Amino acid sequence: MEMDTPLLSRSASAAVDSAFASLTHTVLSQNARTLDDLVKDMLRPMLKSWLDDNLPSLVERLVRAEIERVSRGR
Repeated sequence: MEMDTPLLSRSASAAVDSAFASLTHTVLSQNARTLDDLVKDMLRPMLKSWLDDNLPSLVERLVRAEIERVSRGR
């Protein structure tokens, strides 16, 4: 057997391609979800958690710095 010989026959490769195309069509047409949608859904809870943990102190620190800057400017 040569190294350049494909591992799958043409008919097996075509059957696999057809099955994946069918799955892709079914998933996208029924759920109308793209990879971007899935990634957004996965990242949203992580982003919310990070914002809950960090945003209040970040905003407080920035507001305090701005108050000090404005106070010194008067």
